[in-house]
Amino acid sequence: MSEVVALLLSGPLQSWGGHSRHTTRGTLTHPTKSGVVGLCAAALGRPRGCDLSDLAALRFGVRVDRPGTLLEDFHTISAASHGPLDPRAQRLPTSGGGRLKPGEGKVSRRQYLQDAVFVAALEATSEEGVDLVDVLQEALRRPRFPLYLGRRSCPPDRPVFLAGLGHTDLLGALECIEWHGGRPPNPWSHPREEEPPEGLPVVLEDERGEELLPDAPLPGPAFRRSFGDRPVRHTRVRVAEPTTGAHGAHSAFDGDGAMDLLAEGDG
Repeated sequence: MSEVVALLLSGPLQSWGGHSRHTTRGTLTHPTKSGVVGLCAAALGRPRGCDLSDLAALRFGVRVDRPGTLLEDFHTISAASHGPLDPRAQRLPTSGGGRLKPGEGKVSRRQYLQDAVFVAALEATSEEGVDLVDVLQEALRRPRFPLYLGRRSCPPDRPVFLAGLGHTDLLGALECIEWHGGRPPNPWSHPREEEPPEGLPVVLEDERGEELLPDAPLPGPAFRRSFGDRPVRHTRVRVAEPTTGAHGAHSAFDGDGAMDLLAEGDG
């Protein structure tokens, strides 16, 4: 018994923290299990600090359809507030439990992936896990809480739910799902000429994997998250070019309709 739910993770910005510490907030080159589990928990309407052990028990894999490019944001945090006449309102809270003093500030460097597209998948092999995947599919179609790609400032630009697949394993699901990394055609030039690469990178959860990633969510109170190591292996898969359109799904940032109108008016 096996069932897989696949997610499409696409947006202008994504950020998947792996070894972020203090004022440097980096991102991995692919989504983390903890980040996708958190996204699924939001879709299910689970509050912060609730038990996520059932979601964490699902086997996780991700395919890189478009890697994107790295963006680093030089971010400043001021102690100023919207209540400049109230000194208490100016002392904004810090993650360490203290408060910034008026006149103080913090500087951080935060990394993002621009214009990236990933296909993530969660596999259930037990009866309880299959039931959870069934519920999760419906929740991803109609999420209870807003979904974001690693950070709250990174909303998806397409529906996150991609497919539910039965009678296949994690790698089989990532092989059979069509490529979503193509860009929409430009109405001012020739149609899109991109095709899927010969092999798309895949990161699979595997007990015999050659790398440990510290992104397995562990039980803990809200705002005091802890993570364990997860063994993964790296491989590549070949997939077909999509037959349902330029990149397999509508994007809120494509602007095809507006550009078509402009093209017609220009003629």
